[in-house]
Amino acid sequence: MQQTLRLVIDCPDQVGLVASVSQFLAQHNATIVEASHHTDLQTGRFFMRHEIRTDSLTMDIDQIRQAFMPIADSYSMNWKLVDSRNKPKMALLASHESHCLMDLLHRWHSKELYCDIPCIIANHPQMKQFADWHSIPFHWIDFKTLGREAAFAQISQLIKQYDIDLTVLARFMQILPEALCQELAGRAINIHHSFLPSFAGAKPYQQAYDRGVKLIGATCHYVTSDLDEGPIIEQEVMRISHSDSAQDMVRKGKNCEKTALANGVRYHLEDRVIIHHSKTVVFA
Repeated sequence: MQQTLRLVIDCPDQVGLVASVSQFLAQHNATIVEASHHTDLQTGRFFMRHEIRTDSLTMDIDQIRQAFMPIADSYSMNWKLVDSRNKPKMALLASHESHCLMDLLHRWHSKELYCDIPCIIANHPQMKQFADWHSIPFHWIDFKTLGREAAFAQISQLIKQYDIDLTVLARFMQILPEALCQELAGRAINIHHSFLPSFAGAKPYQQAYDRGVKLIGATCHYVTSDLDEGPIIEQEVMRISHSDSAQDMVRKGKNCEKTALANGVRYHLEDRVIIHHSKTVVFA
């Protein structure tokens, strides 16, 4: 993996902004291997992501951060400079359905997802077999015995104990309390099927089949206290025909969920997502 620095910027759009950043990078002999810009015309907000090779730079990352601060201050930037070699710590939360959990573990094992997974947390004990196969510490949280408040207190403590950077709800079928949502703001990702709010409750795929739905999908989004309404990172869709059974729709829906979640997680890990109010800018 080639070492790069990722410069991610979010600020009011202004004349000369790109020129100032480009001039700064050129002064320090930066070789840009990827550059992405976007201006939100409604809010007048500018977004930028540059990926820079480190072998051409004249200073280390701390020196570059220090040197860039005056420019950042002059343009009122929200910004970060990230070393691509740093592995974020990702916790996986699961319930009884394993397809999203197993997909993420495979992508991590095959190095498609560049991160560490210090723990898997589940409210169903049978998920331990998947953690054991990958030699990842497993924590079963028994909601029935502990109660909701104590169970989530344990989850919060584990996230702090492992110093987790990103929490992924891999079909974790418990609603996070508002305090934990706020604690993990911008650092927790969830997935849900596309049938909400039309087909809420039990057996949504059967409901969709009964109505003759022709398009299904899944939405990957950040977790907020508004259930399934956080800023969207990625979506995946698939066509359905009259010949598909309800079981076919479940199978295709799971594929959508796996793909959307994996892409959303990868975009976040690679610093490709910038949250802007209720939306995201994704430099995929």
